[in-house]
Amino acid sequence: MASVKKIELTIVALSHSMTQSNNYAVILGEKEGARRLPIVIGGYEAQAIAISMERMATNRPLTHDLFKNTMDAFDIQLKEIVISDLVEGIFYAQLICEQDGEKVEIDSRTSDALAMAVRYECPIFTYDFILEAAGVILDLPADTEIVEQEAESLTSKSLDDLNTLLEEALVEENYEKAATIRDEIKKKKGTS
Repeated sequence: MASVKKIELTIVALSHSMTQSNNYAVILGEKEGARRLPIVIGGYEAQAIAISMERMATNRPLTHDLFKNTMDAFDIQLKEIVISDLVEGIFYAQLICEQDGEKVEIDSRTSDALAMAVRYECPIFTYDFILEAAGVILDLPADTEIVEQEAESLTSKSLDDLNTLLEEALVEENYEKAATIRDEIKKKKGTS
């Protein structure tokens, strides 16, 4: 019989997926352990997660912000998300909410649940049997290599060029790219 031990996770990394082009991988790690849970997500959801993690302001609310604003308006608190199942390679998740002292579970795509979790800064959980089935022990420097390769092309750019690229990324609403460019601008300003 599979173990049903509940395990807390944190978002360790967000990068381009090596296995599926035009997709991203969010890497979740055990809060108290070495296993990692890589989940392939779409570009829009990756962007929604990155925007919230980087505390970037958008000109208008994104879908996940709208959903959070709606939940807040109706006094619904998101207490935690649970990655509750894995069926034929597809992860399933639940938003565990509370309204008027009543617990409410809402079915969700895992990528959307993660985008909501970063907005509410609520805990992320999964079960041991999911980590046993899909978890891996990753060498994090290898994961970050993808992001470092993208950032390498930015290191040779001038501050003016980076600021232009940042403006273009914001106009295109490519907030993940904007965050990477912003980080490079901060590095250059710190060294100049």
